[in-house]
Amino acid sequence: MTDSTLERKYTQVSTLISEVYGYPKWRQHLPPVDELVSTILSQNTNDVNRDRAFDTLKERFPTWEEVRDADPDAVIEAVRVAGLANQKGPRIQAALQYLTETQGAITLDHLAGMTIEEAKAWLTGINGIGPKTAAIILLFALNRPAFPVDTHVHRVTRRLGLIGKKTSREKAHDELEAIVPPEDFYAFHLQIIQHGREVCHARTPNCGACFLQPACDYFQDSVG
Repeated sequence: MTDSTLERKYTQVSTLISEVYGYPKWRQHLPPVDELVSTILSQNTNDVNRDRAFDTLKERFPTWEEVRDADPDAVIEAVRVAGLANQKGPRIQAALQYLTETQGAITLDHLAGMTIEEAKAWLTGINGIGPKTAAIILLFALNRPAFPVDTHVHRVTRRLGLIGKKTSREKAHDELEAIVPPEDFYAFHLQIIQHGREVCHARTPNCGACFLQPACDYFQDSVG
């Protein structure tokens, strides 16, 4: 498809999905450093376990400086419920140490003065921070125009035909940012996640109840 065709498809999907799920307005979810840590914890786990691990970490270490300087085993134990604790604990401490070394404090305030591409490159230079994590931090904590692609977004937009059938999750960030208006990044990200959870399930999508049938390549292929 050409970019103009994809943009028309996006407009169709956006109109339909906004009628059903509404149009969420941006709000700050967590402060930037909190978002960074939370997003590292979210990798390969569910939201409940991510939040439990985050809350436990904050209870045991009230400041990020204390997390940075803590015994690594204590941090690992605090985040164990999130899974992959032996990996996530050291990554969190290393990221906090990197902020200290490069910024003189545990802060991400400097990202506000960078272009979006500079900010993405800076964040993904931290071990354990990929395109999705960087985009989440920029969009949810700083209201910068980055479009995070998680498993729901990747699956649903691929079925719809907004991205290519063979597009990787990493490449999907670029393809979606090329057709979704920046002012819609926040709303559309949340709308697609809701649709993936409620209708467009991974194993058995409920196509019969899906209001996006007219715009969905997956549905059109299945009935054609």
